[in-house]
Amino acid sequence: MVDLHIHNLRDWTTDKHHIVDDAPFGGGQGMVMKPEPIFAAVEELRDPAKKTSNVQLARSKVILMSPAGRRFDQRMATELSREPHLIIICGHYEGIDHRVIEHLVDTEISIGDYVLTNGAIAAAVLVDAVVRLLPGVLGHEQSAADDSFSAGLLEAPQYTRPAEFRSWKVPDVLLSGNHAEIAAWRKEKALRRTRENRPDLLRE
Repeated sequence: MVDLHIHNLRDWTTDKHHIVDDAPFGGGQGMVMKPEPIFAAVEELRDPAKKTSNVQLARSKVILMSPAGRRFDQRMATELSREPHLIIICGHYEGIDHRVIEHLVDTEISIGDYVLTNGAIAAAVLVDAVVRLLPGVLGHEQSAADDSFSAGLLEAPQYTRPAEFRSWKVPDVLLSGNHAEIAAWRKEKALRRTRENRPDLLRE
């Protein structure tokens, strides 16, 4: 079961304009997210754990979506899927007050070597990748295990009906019913596809 909640940081501000950002010390362009509403939000979200003895909330892992974080991959998604509770902070503007990173965040995560308008987009990617690994989410439990990256390689090509389309035929081995030959074919194609598209995975 997945219980997902979205919170607005402005709900934890104390000024009448509900300001969550300010100019950076030392000068520079853009605005930086303030520490006060972020700390207040996370601490309040964890507070019910003290009142109700909810161990999962007390053990919440705090994640910051940031282009400066560790690169997100399938292995990390699997690790996070085993956590009892996640709190995801979406970075915005020019960045976030570093005291949040130093004293509140457990892990900084980036979904790639590029910059998005805000961390909510990256958070949606992370949530989808993690949630689909939870038991009962996918229609077939083996689906996640067979995905690209799960075994360190890209997934082999997939085909479905019709067996012939515009004179392009499905490989004969997939129609043979020989499961050993099909498995060998898929492994060979997965290696070739990885070598062509993501040779870095083979080096790793």
